[in-house]
Amino acid sequence: MAKSLNPEGKTGVRIVVAGDRGTGKSSLIVTAAADTFAANVPRLLPPTRLPEDFYPDRVPITIIDTSSNPEDRGKLAAELKRADAVVLTYACDQPETLNRLSTFWLPELRQLEVKVPVIVVGCRLDLRDELQQVSLEQVMSPIMQQFREIETCIECSAYKHIQIPEVFYYAQKAVLHPTGPLFDQESQTLKPRCVRALKRIFILCDHDRDGALSDAELNDFQVKCFNAPLQPSEIVGVKRVVQDKLVEGVNERGLTLTGFLFLHALFIEKGRLETTWTVLRKFGYNNDIKLSDDLIPHSSFKRAPDQSVELTNEAIEFLKGVYELFDSDLDNNLRPIEVEDVFSTAPESPWNDAPYKDAAEKTALGGLSLDAFLSEWALMTLLDPARSVENLIYIGYPGDPSSAIRVTRRRRLDRKKQQSERNVFQCFLLGPTNAGKSALMNSFLGRPYSDSYSPTTDERYAVNVVELPGGIKKTLVLREIPEDGVRKLLSTKDSLAACDIAVFVHDSSDESSWKRATELLVDVAGHGEDTGYEVPCLIVAAKDDLDSFPMAIQDSTRVSQDMGIDAPIPISSKLGDFNNIFRKIVNAAEYPHLSIPETEAGRSRKQYHRLINRSLMFVSVGAAVAIVGLAAYRVYAARKNASS
Repeated sequence: MAKSLNPEGKTGVRIVVAGDRGTGKSSLIVTAAADTFAANVPRLLPPTRLPEDFYPDRVPITIIDTSSNPEDRGKLAAELKRADAVVLTYACDQPETLNRLSTFWLPELRQLEVKVPVIVVGCRLDLRDELQQVSLEQVMSPIMQQFREIETCIECSAYKHIQIPEVFYYAQKAVLHPTGPLFDQESQTLKPRCVRALKRIFILCDHDRDGALSDAELNDFQVKCFNAPLQPSEIVGVKRVVQDKLVEGVNERGLTLTGFLFLHALFIEKGRLETTWTVLRKFGYNNDIKLSDDLIPHSSFKRAPDQSVELTNEAIEFLKGVYELFDSDLDNNLRPIEVEDVFSTAPESPWNDAPYKDAAEKTALGGLSLDAFLSEWALMTLLDPARSVENLIYIGYPGDPSSAIRVTRRRRLDRKKQQSERNVFQCFLLGPTNAGKSALMNSFLGRPYSDSYSPTTDERYAVNVVELPGGIKKTLVLREIPEDGVRKLLSTKDSLAACDIAVFVHDSSDESSWKRATELLVDVAGHGEDTGYEVPCLIVAAKDDLDSFPMAIQDSTRVSQDMGIDAPIPISSKLGDFNNIFRKIVNAAEYPHLSIPETEAGRSRKQYHRLINRSLMFVSVGAAVAIVGLAAYRVYAARKNASS
């Protein structure tokens, strides 16, 4: 398979040469650039450029010489931090300079957090004592075990022109075709992310979906990646190499996934990393083995703060097909291992960490139903549309990525039209500590009630499908916000823009819990009035199995009437009596012009604006009367003059 040319996006490689004084740094650079040894070279060279046609990848190189003098440490550190690769030199005739690599130079790079490939170069090879001949592998193996950032070790002589061009070739190659993301040197295996990317590429090239690349498919793959077809004899040769080492790598239909992966491991072991990198880059992968940013349609996600992003029907139908494909026993239960399989062609499963981990309802067998699977996707699309689209591409979404998502109408416009068109609603769940928020979240996910209490310290999400009358399904996202997180939430202007409805939970047996919940309600309502992001609000009286505090009915009636919202909805998580709360939350979110609380300050502000508007109306009416009167007088005066 052919070598790659200029890898996409890399316009130049900056290589910094560092090492102890007298180790041959400047001679190495001059000899590489001029292709001849110079007896007298300056102690410190200016930046040296190798043109793009110097090496096959056709990417120009800038080489930076450095001083190891103590007074130049600051400048050295700055140059190392700007490097794409670092060449560390030692002198083959001065063993102490080799020791300094592990006692000073390599620890110094780590301290400076220079995370680029390192090429260790033994210069002045011609001056080494012939009685001290040892193999490079023997010398460098302990150092490379300790410092995994070392990509390659090489010995050279500027005077005798031994392996000088190779030094910067390997340095450039380490930048353009790095080993680290692809291969684990210790276990001598492909890294998981590399395997997952190659698996996706294999599936994309297996057009007939028979689990093997036929000769025609192999040839198409070769043409796509390397712009050159394979001769029939070459295809036979490739398959024979695989089959000789790995019987299951080839079957009667062609090259299997196992064989395809083995082939790439073989390329890497033989130092032909450019082959695997060419394949990865041709299919849109960057150096982190993730899809390049330009493949994700970020412009499709542009939206106002009070707009949200949802999956389109086209994307949902695709995901239903994916679910059916991986739910092999058709029991509406995608087991954890099957979920992992769904994302086996993505860099990793996006749901392994918060906020997605444990955010959806689990089946009795610990898996995901179809509704729960789609709910997780809805949550990811709402919170991180780019990640959602990226993962759709990884798992094989066939359409234009921008067709997978839609931006909803502004909630401000929904209020004017008196109905929301959204299918996914986000509810902020607020309330004092120990009010029953977490119990409500758990019940939403079908989890049993527990008497043990542990306070929520971080925000938490729960997502599920809510079925409305007539069989209509909406997705509801509950976002639990701890009491001490409310102040931080309200510290930014747009904090309520993403909220479709706010629910305030209090312990109905505790008067202080009720008072704190009403304070939070007033704070949120006031913030909405100040910013223009008013949201519908509901009050939930939790722990209805306990006796209410005295005056509970009177207090709640007064607050709900004063603020113009519904009376508190009583629920008991312990008894499993939820009073259709989740349906009521969705209903309130569907009609965003209703259930909006009004504070005293907001009411005064509205009255003031009404008064101003009324005054302006009177002024405008008075002005109109005056203008009409003046016009009538002028007509009368004109007629009088005419009759005279």
